[in-house]
Amino acid sequence: MNPKMHAIRVGLSRGWTELKQSLRSPQDQMFYLITSAGILAYLWFRRNTEIEGTDLLLPSFAMPSILGAMIAFGVVIGPAYSLAMEREDGTLLRSKAVPHGMLGYVTGQLTYQSANLVPSLASILIPSFFLFDNLMHKGVSGWLTMLWVVVLGLLATLPIGIIIGSLVPGVQKVGTWGMFPILLLAGISGIFTTMDSLWGWVKVVAQIFPMYWMALGMRSAFLPDAAAAVEITGSWRTLETVGVLSLWAVFGLVVAPIVLKRMAQKQSGSAVEAAREQAGQWLR
Repeated sequence: MNPKMHAIRVGLSRGWTELKQSLRSPQDQMFYLITSAGILAYLWFRRNTEIEGTDLLLPSFAMPSILGAMIAFGVVIGPAYSLAMEREDGTLLRSKAVPHGMLGYVTGQLTYQSANLVPSLASILIPSFFLFDNLMHKGVSGWLTMLWVVVLGLLATLPIGIIIGSLVPGVQKVGTWGMFPILLLAGISGIFTTMDSLWGWVKVVAQIFPMYWMALGMRSAFLPDAAAAVEITGSWRTLETVGVLSLWAVFGLVVAPIVLKRMAQKQSGSAVEAAREQAGQWLR
């Protein structure tokens, strides 16, 4: 068998194994429960709040935006933390020592992080259909739109997580380099409110990054066309969504392998030991 194909198969198997372990983990199950319960509680208590300029209630407007933000958050922070931790514990060093081991490692990460979105999204989306009315207005076409937005959004954001995880000096810095900026972007990307309520320069900044476009694409999948009136140009801007997410995907696919390769080249036994000592000092 071709060595690269073998590495990819090993990576796929590893990603699937990690997903099954995650689904059986009490900690991960608690994370899904707490996250979904918090979001659903927020939407439930504001279920009668109307979105200004439309006849939509907040749950109908916010739910697709939240799903888009969750995808961006999960596939950026997940790989970033994994890479930072496994650089410190020697996993990356062991992968590097195996022929095409880094290819298998990355394949495993991509498989696990992508598949892990299913329980995350399902734990929120499925209960929402029982709690709230009129979430999906477009039927089959809406689900198809959701599918391409999710796939293109993954391609646009997963490499960002790999880049951050390759560059951060340690696990404790992922929050500063990754989590804080993502939360900040969520606040300016029209997740819980319309973009009309934000300042002009904030709108410009939000439109540079994938999260705004992923949330917009998800809204275009779930909401009726009349709801586009509250968007920046009064339309769903489908071509712009495809264009911006594609540009980020190309950027990530070009830059992420370079950054990851340079990080892997620096991996050595002494580097792992130094990272462990630094992590231990931070914990103390």
